[in-house]
Amino acid sequence: MSSTRKDPEIITDSDTITGLLVTALENTWAAIRSQHPDVPNVVLTVGAGSTGGRELTLGHFAPNRWVRGEYELHELFVGGEGLQRGTVDVLGTLLHEAAHGVAVTRGIKDTSRQGRWHNERYRALGEELGLTLAHHVKIGWSITTVPDQTRGRYRDELDELAFALVAYRRREPNRNGGRKSNNNGLAGECGCGRKIRLSRTVYEAGLIFCELCGSTFCEDM
Repeated sequence: MSSTRKDPEIITDSDTITGLLVTALENTWAAIRSQHPDVPNVVLTVGAGSTGGRELTLGHFAPNRWVRGEYELHELFVGGEGLQRGTVDVLGTLLHEAAHGVAVTRGIKDTSRQGRWHNERYRALGEELGLTLAHHVKIGWSITTVPDQTRGRYRDELDELAFALVAYRRREPNRNGGRKSNNNGLAGECGCGRKIRLSRTVYEAGLIFCELCGSTFCEDM
């Protein structure tokens, strides 16, 4: 009978990538909590931020999703596709979700429209955590950038993230049908309304970012 036990001397790339990534993300979240005590503890999950449509989730904070005995725990999700954006933007995602966590701790309603619209109260929380936020016509104060002062505050965590971000997840191919590609390719639109046209092969190869608003170009259905 063959054995399925793994040789303890063999460490695969997957093991190494996963361990480094989770540890770096958890350490960064802990550093954010040390700076801002109202940021709650979480269960960290990493997975697919795309589902085969035009939407892409870089991260989310979901209250009371996990149960441990008599206690409920919040969830922090980080989308694997967003890791391609690099260390500063991943820090921005964590700080963005931490601001949502502070809203839960303080009982502040910071979003509406099923959590998509980020209001002025969210803007104040994000700035409190060191973010610069720009307005998006569809989702409010959600365009997140990390200014130099905040980067300096988390210099050690950025160094650890740089060491850990050695892989990212490919975006799921579009399975929703919608407008088909033609000789001119497909149209992509960013958060500030700029549009580009490109082939589906190029679009599905990886994320494309707008340098003006920092958001990704998504297929214009």
